[in-house]
Amino acid sequence: MNVIFREIDPFDLWIWVEFVDPPTTIEQQYLEEVFNSWFFLGKLGGFNAENLQVQETGLDLSYLEYNPLQADSSLMAVMHNMGEFEYNGRWARCWFDLGTSDALALDILINALSQFSEDYVAIANLVIGGDHPEWPIASSEQREAIQQSAWN
Repeated sequence: MNVIFREIDPFDLWIWVEFVDPPTTIEQQYLEEVFNSWFFLGKLGGFNAENLQVQETGLDLSYLEYNPLQADSSLMAVMHNMGEFEYNGRWARCWFDLGTSDALALDILINALSQFSEDYVAIANLVIGGDHPEWPIASSEQREAIQQSAWN
């Protein structure tokens, strides 16, 4: 699985997945579960690089004294929003507002999708950010207007 970074706006981020073959309905559901799980952890503040006490301890975690005050004193790092998945042939895309979550979130997603590609559904390319020349996205203003009209 190739990972390609394009222009990144964490508050207006499209993530694109190109499968090796067009995905079946069940393969689409698997992919969406990975992203839904990732987003849910992000909504709960799981991707907070200011509070990595276990990671920073090293290899010997026995009897680690976890400091809840350190956890409470770190800034919130929560994702804000996730759009619906869209599919076009071998491509899938989804829009995210990563909010204040840290870049650690993207590393975790890449790691998960890499293993997902090995074990479940082959992914040719993961493209983070930017636009697709053959499948353009609406601008943020256009999406907001569409969402507003849906509410009226």
